[in-house]
Amino acid sequence: MRAIDRACQGKDGDNVIEPVALNKGTPGEPCPIEAALDVIGTKWTFLIIRDLLIEGTLRFSDLLKGMEGISPKTLSLRLKELEAKGIIGRKVYPEVPPRVEYTLTAKGRQLEGIFIELKRFGLTLAEK
Repeated sequence: MRAIDRACQGKDGDNVIEPVALNKGTPGEPCPIEAALDVIGTKWTFLIIRDLLIEGTLRFSDLLKGMEGISPKTLSLRLKELEAKGIIGRKVYPEVPPRVEYTLTAKGRQLEGIFIELKRFGLTLAEK
């Protein structure tokens, strides 16, 4: 069994690295890997998070323009799902027309390392 380091909050508020072992888990108990994939694995969600990691803060219209083929209804649904899971934050400005901006939360920014490793792996798939 291989141990993987995991950051968690220590008593004094500092991040503490705690080893996590990769194992099969217990039948009937939720798998943490499956839970992570449920967040980033749905269609369009990965691209939304990627764009927010790269750009920082984006408006709905900017996200819509950046993803060819996504409908406004689907984008709205995915953004609501990510907000409900604490991955993104939504800020509404009291303007006419209303302006809404989306930003990754600290929890969402934790995905950056995963995205970088997935890109690295994807680059090896492209090699011949």
